[in-house]
Amino acid sequence: MEKLTNRSAGAEFLRAVAAIVWKDLTAEFRSREIISGMLVFSLLVVLIFNFALDLDRNAQGNIAVGILWVTFVFAATLGLNRTFAAEKDRSSLDGLLLAPVDRSALYFGKLLSTLSGVLIVEIFIIPVFSILYNVNLLDPLFLIVVLLGTTGYAVVGTLLAAMAMHTRAREVMLPVILFPVTLPVVLASVRASEGILAGHQWGQISGPINLVIAYDIIFLAIAYMTFDYLVED
Repeated sequence: MEKLTNRSAGAEFLRAVAAIVWKDLTAEFRSREIISGMLVFSLLVVLIFNFALDLDRNAQGNIAVGILWVTFVFAATLGLNRTFAAEKDRSSLDGLLLAPVDRSALYFGKLLSTLSGVLIVEIFIIPVFSILYNVNLLDPLFLIVVLLGTTGYAVVGTLLAAMAMHTRAREVMLPVILFPVTLPVVLASVRASEGILAGHQWGQISGPINLVIAYDIIFLAIAYMTFDYLVED
């Protein structure tokens, strides 16, 4: 009986998460505001760096990974700024918080919808970046690192977006508190990406990759335990 109850609670939790993801993605694909803005911004950053630096091919290859992750971080921050903005501005957040489900379902729903938007942008940016900078970014291990690093950034960003939404200048406050906290996962992702593209052995890149994985797990657990308190006024 207890197992059936746990299964029922788990299924209800997953349904709540799926409903939030579906709501956010449906609203986004109708308005095309956030993802399109992130995509245009990312393309502009890539193009500006490509033409402004005016580097030869070898120099471009050396700094390509850093430019790519700067693009990902700035684009993801744009999306994170709007994570709870619609519900906050329309005063519908209280309705979500009063729903008879665990409040962490709201966090995971928002996390998955935000992460989906960032990954869609990355799917478009990576091929464009590969062509402009003459770097092969389609290595499976490199793509896994991008996924892990982006997930870690979104995990922390979604949590801090819940905190920043109560402030008046949330668009400014979120980057201020987000960048220092996510610096370890970004640096580890850059280091792992550089090693992969340079053809280093697994022993040389396993440390940064393990750090990214540990970061994701730790902050996902922290978010699960603290989200309920952060969304309170």
